[in-house]
Amino acid sequence: MNNGVAKHSAQQQAIAQTAEWVQQVIVKYNICPFARAEVERQSMRYSVCSEQEMEHVLTALLNEWQWLDAHQETETTLVILDKGFVEFAEYLDLLDFANELLVVEGYEGVYQIASFHPNYQFADSELDDAANFTNRSPFPVLHILREASLEKALADYSDPESIPERNIEFARRKGAPFFADILKKIKRV
Repeated sequence: MNNGVAKHSAQQQAIAQTAEWVQQVIVKYNICPFARAEVERQSMRYSVCSEQEMEHVLTALLNEWQWLDAHQETETTLVILDKGFVEFAEYLDLLDFANELLVVEGYEGVYQIASFHPNYQFADSELDDAANFTNRSPFPVLHILREASLEKALADYSDPESIPERNIEFARRKGAPFFADILKKIKRV
């Protein structure tokens, strides 16, 4: 198999696994109460970035924001980092720079970035806290959300402040092994 075909196949697998995670965790357990509608409308875009250098990933993000500008029918994009940023600290550095780039490029208030990572850990939690699984994904992901759509969805949702608390409670009730098993099965697909 030539390199181009192998790369395309690996990217397709990353997309399939991430889409499966969205279905089997985010939608099925209502981690994000707004995700189901976008999945059903097929307005979510999955974009793979195989770059491993921060500047190249930031360029890919800028390109994705510009793509979303031109494609209003696409509500949100999950930028899947299938090759790099495996270390959570390195990923957090990337996230900081990505948020700075939002401001520099004039996209603050237009787009927002939500973060997901296989080793996600909330600041004041233990590594094995099941609550971390609300943001654990098969690959590092930078989820680009349209700010206006998010504001509208939150305005139409009663008590949106309770969503994170509800998710943490649900995750802890299910337990870390439950979610770890789901992610392990998805990664075998």
